[in-house]
Amino acid sequence: MSDEFIEYVMELLGPFGTAGTRRMFGGHGVYLDGLMFAIVSDDALYLKADEMNRVEFEQAGCETFGYTRKGKRATLNFFRAPEEAMESPELMLPWARTAYAAALRANAKKQVQAAGNIARAGGEGKPRAAKSAKPASKQPAQKARARKPAGGKTANRKTARPEKTLRRGKRR
Repeated sequence: MSDEFIEYVMELLGPFGTAGTRRMFGGHGVYLDGLMFAIVSDDALYLKADEMNRVEFEQAGCETFGYTRKGKRATLNFFRAPEEAMESPELMLPWARTAYAAALRANAKKQVQAAGNIARAGGEGKPRAAKSAKPASKQPAQKARARKPAGGKTANRKTARPEKTLRRGKRR
């Protein structure tokens, strides 16, 4: 992959915002505000897609980003940028916006899932729904348990003294 192509991609994305790149897996990830919305690999730009904007990429005839993993073909939710969008920043802008919107939606979905995982683990996060209480007639009866005195010895009921209630104030 050539550094000139990465510089060209950054020029194309210039009007969209201050994007940055990071090396990853033999290519580069393109980020804006901490979200990866594009991949540069083998001198090609691939933009993030999801169920909301996938049709746009398919109608434009864009191919899916894929790679070989353990002898099998794997694909990601990134589509090659349309050829005409690669000609100017003005033509690239709507494609960059739709890719960034897909990245925002994916990030929001991850946040909701993480909050749900925290809630299931009993920590802070997304609150759980309260369980409805059973009617009193359907609740199991609680068995009275005899309390053992401190020290683990059983109490002699004849010598055990009941607790006295203290009353304060005037006596009559």
